[in-house]
Amino acid sequence: MGDDATTSVKFHGSKHPERPAAETNGTSDSASTYSNSTSTRKFSQLSSAEPEAPQTPGPNDYYCWSVDDLVKEFKTDIENGLSPAEAKERLNIYGQNQLDASGGSSAWQILLAQVVNAMTLVLVIAMAISFGIRDWISGGVIAAVILINIVVGFYQEFNAEKIMDSLKSLSSPTAHVIRNGDSMVVPSMELVPGDICQVKVGDTVPADIRIFASMNFEADEALLTGESLPVAKHCDLVFDKVVPVGDRTNMAFSSSIATKGRATGIVVGTGMKTEIGKIAESLSGKRQRMRPVEPDESGRIRKRDRSKAFCYSMSDEIGRFLGLNVGTPLHRKLSKLAIYLFFVAVVFAIVVMAANKFHVTSAVAIYAIATALSMIPASLVVVLTITMAVGTKAMVRRNVIVRKLDSLEALGAVNDICSDKTGTLTQGKMVLRRMWVPGHGTYQISDTTEPYNPTIGSTVFAPKDPHDIAKEARDNDGKVDYDEVPDEKHPRFISFLNSASLANIAVIRQDKETLEWKANGDPTEIAIQVGAHRMDWARSRWTEGDDARYTLLSEFPFDSSIKRMSTIYKDNQYGSSPQDGLGFGEYRIFTKGAVERVLECCTHWYGCEYGQDDMSRHPLTEEEHKIILNQMEAMASEGLRVLSFAEGNWNYTGTENWNEIPRDKVECDLTFLGLVGIYDPPRLESAGAVAKCHHAGINVHMLTGDHPGTAKAIAKEVGIVPKDIHNYSREVVNAMVMTAPQFDALTDDEIDDLPVLPLVIARCAPQTKVRMIEALHRRKMFAAMTGDGVNDSPSLKKADVGIAMGMAGSDVAKSASDIVLTDDNFASILNAIEEGRRMSDNIQKFVLHLLGGNVAQALYLLCGLAFQDKDGLSVFPLSPVEVLWVIMITSSFPAMGLGAEPAAPDVMDKPPKDARVGVFTWEVIVDMFSFGIIIGGICLVSFVILIYGFGDGNLGSNCNQEYSDACKLVFEARSATFVELTGCMLLLAWEVVHPRRSFFRMNPDTTTPWKQPFYDIWRNQFLFWSIILGFCSLFITIYVPVINEIVFMHSPIGWQWAVAIIGLIVFVILAELYKATKRFVFRRYIKDEMAHDPTDDLEQGAITPFSQYMSIAKSFDKSAVPAAKDVPSGPLVGEKMV
Repeated sequence: MGDDATTSVKFHGSKHPERPAAETNGTSDSASTYSNSTSTRKFSQLSSAEPEAPQTPGPNDYYCWSVDDLVKEFKTDIENGLSPAEAKERLNIYGQNQLDASGGSSAWQILLAQVVNAMTLVLVIAMAISFGIRDWISGGVIAAVILINIVVGFYQEFNAEKIMDSLKSLSSPTAHVIRNGDSMVVPSMELVPGDICQVKVGDTVPADIRIFASMNFEADEALLTGESLPVAKHCDLVFDKVVPVGDRTNMAFSSSIATKGRATGIVVGTGMKTEIGKIAESLSGKRQRMRPVEPDESGRIRKRDRSKAFCYSMSDEIGRFLGLNVGTPLHRKLSKLAIYLFFVAVVFAIVVMAANKFHVTSAVAIYAIATALSMIPASLVVVLTITMAVGTKAMVRRNVIVRKLDSLEALGAVNDICSDKTGTLTQGKMVLRRMWVPGHGTYQISDTTEPYNPTIGSTVFAPKDPHDIAKEARDNDGKVDYDEVPDEKHPRFISFLNSASLANIAVIRQDKETLEWKANGDPTEIAIQVGAHRMDWARSRWTEGDDARYTLLSEFPFDSSIKRMSTIYKDNQYGSSPQDGLGFGEYRIFTKGAVERVLECCTHWYGCEYGQDDMSRHPLTEEEHKIILNQMEAMASEGLRVLSFAEGNWNYTGTENWNEIPRDKVECDLTFLGLVGIYDPPRLESAGAVAKCHHAGINVHMLTGDHPGTAKAIAKEVGIVPKDIHNYSREVVNAMVMTAPQFDALTDDEIDDLPVLPLVIARCAPQTKVRMIEALHRRKMFAAMTGDGVNDSPSLKKADVGIAMGMAGSDVAKSASDIVLTDDNFASILNAIEEGRRMSDNIQKFVLHLLGGNVAQALYLLCGLAFQDKDGLSVFPLSPVEVLWVIMITSSFPAMGLGAEPAAPDVMDKPPKDARVGVFTWEVIVDMFSFGIIIGGICLVSFVILIYGFGDGNLGSNCNQEYSDACKLVFEARSATFVELTGCMLLLAWEVVHPRRSFFRMNPDTTTPWKQPFYDIWRNQFLFWSIILGFCSLFITIYVPVINEIVFMHSPIGWQWAVAIIGLIVFVILAELYKATKRFVFRRYIKDEMAHDPTDDLEQGAITPFSQYMSIAKSFDKSAVPAAKDVPSGPLVGEKMV
């Protein structure tokens, strides 16, 4: 075993040098309280398929140092510690033991960033134009929009800067140290390297310490490593190569929690030099403002190299200033759009002046301003902000809290999710999964939605052992025939349950008021005790009350060096049971622990002949040892943490002092009873959520601090790795399932050459997760990262979308994230992604609606330059106030209604949005110009008909500034075309609800096609009423005196309404013809936009890079794939790791 172990150690002073605890075996001696026997022995074969590059320990890898060497290095004394004077001197050298929270942005810097960006500057210009034409109302509205954007953005960013404060709160306020031989309590910030530090159960470890003395010491490092169970520490270990943080079992890390025992160690890292400090440093690292100067091939730095670096740096600063290289793709696109439209507006203004031969009068200036203003979507930012704010409220109802508004749009582009396992895909609590009683059979427990509740879940039984179950599963595509649990308990199972229940100090109880099940104790013991309760064999049933069956006499607690615990009970009803004549004495010993350690104490068992009730003991030979270990391997291959039970008799002499009985006299000559497998089960929703992610074209990767066997089993159970993974060769499995040392040993080029990025990476360190995100980015993927611990924070910040867990998550993870799941449910990520896609679709809809209106107005006004009055000056067909009204009022509210549009039924059937394209796809751009040309053309034709068809062509004089009888024809034509423009913009809002389907057939599957359009327009009532009120507002602007002729510069109309209504009908016809053409083109020449399921690339028979590696060739018939309800919910039991 030692030769195959993935972690090489030296073991000093151990009672059992042949089984060093740091040698990972499939379940983690370091992570599990008892389990010493699992599946890493097999995983070592996987890692040996591609030898890792040797990793030589560095000078700061103190877990590879012996205690004597550390004492010399830090010039300390393990008995007396440092002197107060030496500690004070070192404090001046190393600084205080606290996390450096400097480097954050100040409030004024955040405020400045909100004010100085491209879109805000465009709004400021629009505001200035509004005030310039004396439109105080529009100018005030735009000013309010600017203020709201600044306040909301400042609030969001300022909260994000509190991330380092939450890191500080994780530090322990005090520490127990030995100085000058005296034990004392000092503020944790005064700890220095070389201090001798003591920690006990319940303490927060104040610094990184190298343990040199411990007693049953365990620490909860879940926030740092993601490990679901407390980690047992071993002071005698000395590693000889680099290992992940979670495997450094001779170290205790800052901010971890001592959950059992006590330990003493040498402080080797304080402040930012601790493991959590490294995370803090990666979170608070300052952005390098100046690009580094790159020398030439000879290593010389020339003046032009410095000039090039300076120019690039200035370009970066200007980009940041204008928002061109910061934020999400939508933010960058809108910043570029704002700059582009600003220059277009300037060009249009110049065109207006050029058309009037640069004879710039006040009338020409007003025309130029109106034309320029027509190209600025002044309401875009406020509509976007309000729409996203409303979207965040909708998210809260779906258990998602949005910390950054623009992450909503970004969710629509996510095509890869990197998820933590513990507490995210799994329940974060240990559950008993399987029990094997030799000669009786195997019990399987599933569907345990509440880990502490023994009444929920199903239990089945098979009269066969785990190895046979594994073989049956392999031969039947994972299906195993189970029977119902026998009504009468087998005598061997009773002995098994006695040991499970009585060699256990965990307490399970049900709250009398809330009826909620609660538990106290070690997670492993809780899982076993819940299993005993499930079989109606609770310890309280046998040990409490006046007529209690058993009385506890002595307990030998779990010892991490021997990996087992034992209890001695007196049987108060001895002589009343038929079993008493079968070797059961009055004083009983019950033992549980790691399989190999319990077998050391066993000399007998009841045999493995099935179908017999025989309770006679048989010698446990070396051959039987192999049988038991074979069953253990079958269970461990599923990622279960395997423990064993045993029982024995104590020959009471009547003179024993129960507190002084030697342990080795008790734990001997025992009878082996069976095995139990526990694990952290997946949430019931996880498998369905992962499948839906795949259906939506989103790949899911598991990055966990847990062990390879467990990670792979959970990944297969929830569907992250292919269910037929055993059909692939070792090389392919190695690419899909890796450990952090394997992945970290690869260069970036080697990672990029992998046929697919790993679907599972076990034993993850923080930098491993960051490298995974970087690898996805190099493949042009838009990645989301989920997590809950401090160890997830750097990758949450590095990811395009960081998703933190709200219940079990640390403040650090939440602050580094973009969104937070309030229920810690992986399935809620689907809600977030669906909402993100809905928001992305809706943003496209109202952007198309707003910019289509801008195109229509600009086209109409530019063509209107041809209309010149008696003075040779252009007469605008649309006044500046009419332009502002359409931009700020007519378009804004329907655009907000489009932002509230419900998700399309097929929103999760489409592929993720292209993050590089964002909102402005070619389809949106073509639609924008097409609808704009249609609307602008209709308005232009109507204006010409009214002026030259029904009128005499008289354009009057000075009609751009005031009303006169000579301008009556112009003012009436403006009113009619204003009605057309407003009506077309309002109807356009309904037309863009779906980019291709007809407005009259939004739901083609309806059974009431004549009524369906009315249902569709009523479904979104905000949009409906905004359109209705938009039409009603026309009567106010046209018929209210002063407002019509002085403000809007148009006059009341009568028969001209007929022209306007005909124009609206023509618009609907042309819009429907355009969408019909699109449908024809997409059906004929463009493939349907259906999401590509990434698991299809891994399925057997698919033409993929993996096909050539298939070790079992079969034909793949998709019709033979079982329906979802027929697929077994558990993993393919017994599948061996390659």
